[in-house]
Amino acid sequence: MRLVTTPRITFLRALADEILQHYGRGRMIVAIDGPLQSGKTRFADDLAAVLAERDHAVFRASMEDFHRSRAAQGDFGDDTPTRYLRYGFDESALRRVLVEPFRLGGSTAFVTRVFDPARDAWVEPKWLTGPDDAILVIDGRFVLRERLAGLWDFRIALDGDPVDAADVLAYAESDPRLVASAVVDNRDAEHPRRRFFDSC
Repeated sequence: MRLVTTPRITFLRALADEILQHYGRGRMIVAIDGPLQSGKTRFADDLAAVLAERDHAVFRASMEDFHRSRAAQGDFGDDTPTRYLRYGFDESALRRVLVEPFRLGGSTAFVTRVFDPARDAWVEPKWLTGPDDAILVIDGRFVLRERLAGLWDFRIALDGDPVDAADVLAYAESDPRLVASAVVDNRDAEHPRRRFFDSC
C-alpha cells in the first residue's frame, strides 16, 4: 500500500533507497539507536512501513521487548544507571531467539518479543517465519553499543545529546553516531534531516 506523502515519508523513502542499495538477497537487519525519548520506535515503525511499501517482507522488533526482569537485574547489584546499562537487557536471548535464527532464513522460526517490561513478565513466545529475503528493523537503547553493533547490516543513530544517566554512560563508552551508517536529526519529527556527523 502506498503511504501518504509527507516530508517525513519523503525523507524515509530516500533513506530506504540507501538501505536497499546494500540489500541483495537473503536477510538484512537495520538497527536504530538514540537517546531516551528521541523517537526511535516511531522512526523504526515508519521506516519499516516505507520498506514494506517497496514489497519487501519486513519484521519489527524492539530492545524494550528483550529486557531482563527486575529480579534478574537485581542479581547484578543495586539499581543504578551502570547496572541498567550493563545488565538491563537480555542480549543472550536477543541473539538466541531473534538474530541468529533470523539470519538462518528458510523455515527457521524466530521470536521478536520475549518480555513485557510494563508488567515485568515474560510473554508467551510467538514463533515467526518469513521468506528467504526479508528485512528486520530493530530499535532500542544501546543497540549500537560495541558488542552489538556488528550484528546489524545498516545502523541508524538518531542525533541528540544524552540526558538520562544510563545514556550518558553509554555515550561516554561508545557514541552510536560514530558507528552509524546514517545519523538522523529527528528532533522535528515531521521534518527529519540527515546529519553528517563529524567524528574528528
